[in-house]
Amino acid sequence: MADRSFLDWPFFEPRHRALAERLDAWADANLGQIDHADTDAACRALVAALGRDGWLTHTAIDPADPASTLDVRTLCLIRETLARHDGLADFAFAMQGLGAGAISLFGDAGQQARWLPETRVGRAIAAFALSEPRSGSDVASMDLAARRDGDAYVLDGDKTWISNGGIADIYTVFARTGEAPGAKGLSAFLVPADTPGLTIAERLEVLAPHPLARLRFDACRIPAAALIGRPGDGFRIAMSVLDVFRSTVAAAALGFARRALDESLSRAASRQLFGAPMAELQMVQGHLADMATDVDAAALLTYRAAWTKDAGAPRVTREAAMAKLFATDRAQAVIDAAVQIHGGDGVR
Repeated sequence: MADRSFLDWPFFEPRHRALAERLDAWADANLGQIDHADTDAACRALVAALGRDGWLTHTAIDPADPASTLDVRTLCLIRETLARHDGLADFAFAMQGLGAGAISLFGDAGQQARWLPETRVGRAIAAFALSEPRSGSDVASMDLAARRDGDAYVLDGDKTWISNGGIADIYTVFARTGEAPGAKGLSAFLVPADTPGLTIAERLEVLAPHPLARLRFDACRIPAAALIGRPGDGFRIAMSVLDVFRSTVAAAALGFARRALDESLSRAASRQLFGAPMAELQMVQGHLADMATDVDAAALLTYRAAWTKDAGAPRVTREAAMAKLFATDRAQAVIDAAVQIHGGDGVR
């Protein structure tokens, strides 16, 4: 069983502890039989199940409740728990939040009323379309153009490496509207998947299979009402959404690392070597101690960033970036150590 002592840290409230326990029980009951052979079907089923049982309500604000907010500690706890059980389940949850994030934080009442009731229950799958063939991390250099034409915008260009590409119902798309050079000339739009002129140009295959695609916009005409916020606000919107969800990337890595540690502890206790459990070997004990230290350190950074955001900090870029950097790096080290502890079984 995964260590839960971290839930007693002062970052959390009783509601967070109760949620973590409920979700762990739900994951035990619902995530054991996922068919990863067809990731499109699996992700659709996961979104439906997460929506049916109420977990997706945490990915977006409730448009009917003016006091509703995104709670980053809750998002992190859910991502950590799902990642510990099944990486594709974590992906399905995370992309629903990222894809709807701009609507929650910057959408007008009409946009929120149209889409958030759908994404929060899993009836609509969301995606976040930011990266392009020529601009990945360099968001300000994107080429996708959005030209104003009367009461509409016309989009032309490509997006790539778009998670949920090919299965999403609604895309949050960032494009150049040209109010100013660089980052100040970008805007954000809501583009339904069935909009004429939007096509899936290519499905992308990666080592960890999940829905991923290159999108093509060819004279894709959308109403001016699809604009999120004001013209030229796109870069600020994108960075604000990422600022909220960056901590959750660290949480997912933490979930992977915690699972690797759990499996290693079980293996060391049950595997017999030289007439005794492997756990009695001093070198194995040293590896396990290093792994446990990395897990706790990553958790401290992750939940510090989440708590800081929930406490009202306008930005947590520094804290979230530190958490993401450390948690993802150490997760790789913890998982590698787990493979070594499992020997040949570690690469089966």
